Amino acid sequence: MKYLFGPVNSRRLGISLGVDLVTYKTCSLSCVYCECGETTELTSKRAEYVPTDDVISELDRYLSGSPTIDFVTFSGSGEPTLHSGIGRIITHIRENHPRYSIAVLTNGTLFSDPVVRRDVAGADIVIPSLDAVSPEVFDRICRPAAGITSDKLIEGLAAFRREFSGKIFLEIFIVPGVNDVKEELLLLRQACLDIRPDRVQINSLDRPGTVDWVEPAEKGLLHSIADFFRPLEVEIIGRPASRAGAGPNADNLVKSIISILRRRPSTIDDLLAALGPDRSALELALDSMIASGMVTVEKLERGDFYRMV
Repeated sequence: MKYLFGPVNSRRLGISLGVDLVTYKTCSLSCVYCECGETTELTSKRAEYVPTDDVISELDRYLSGSPTIDFVTFSGSGEPTLHSGIGRIITHIRENHPRYSIAVLTNGTLFSDPVVRRDVAGADIVIPSLDAVSPEVFDRICRPAAGITSDKLIEGLAAFRREFSGKIFLEIFIVPGVNDVKEELLLLRQACLDIRPDRVQINSLDRPGTVDWVEPAEKGLLHSIADFFRPLEVEIIGRPASRAGAGPNADNLVKSIISILRRRPSTIDDLLAALGPDRSALELALDSMIASGMVTVEKLERGDFYRMV
């Protein structure tokens, strides 16, 4: 699969088939915590970064097998709303594969554009990000493309909320020592009240990020921040639940591993939940990939994370 990846064991969406609509690594932000690494094409320009017809054909081939998945999720190597054909692809899934729910993971930076809001309106769940409100903190964490500001982002999300009938789960990624101070949290809480998401999701580093100085937030801090945002509905994003394999995948195990690791560093347990082989086969494949220099290992609190070189 060239444009699809996984299914992966998502912390928020269960077994999720990924749809990657941009070339690596094209995004309107270069967030310091991003699991995909440094943004190499920093832009807010919409374009057909990969062929829309080819994405639809690949989706049809995969979904025609009736795989057991919870969501078809637009995410991957960068910002999916940069792709000018995302609306057409969402409509195609809705009309031709209606049994599957659709999610869009987005940084929300393009929602000030009414065309983008209309393109994404066919999703079931949209999960945008808002990590800071004050310009200096927003710039330090998100490192945006020219012309993107936190004020514009918030206005776009508020407009989308007024038009969108599905669920909005607004993610706030906590970077200790940067956006966890009271002044910034007050601004973020007010922004959430203005946007009115169905849920606020408090997140922290779980996989290797882009820069070394970003550390995971301690559980006590995350719970305190969650309490601070109430009476809004708030949840702390935890690690993925243990799940069975998600049905048929590519026959070649190494290609399947590469498809996932290109988009997100993963532990063996993450890969087992997504790919479903026996553990020994997966370990042998990973050992071979490490020996050949394709993959490196990074130790974090949740375990050893494998990532592509």
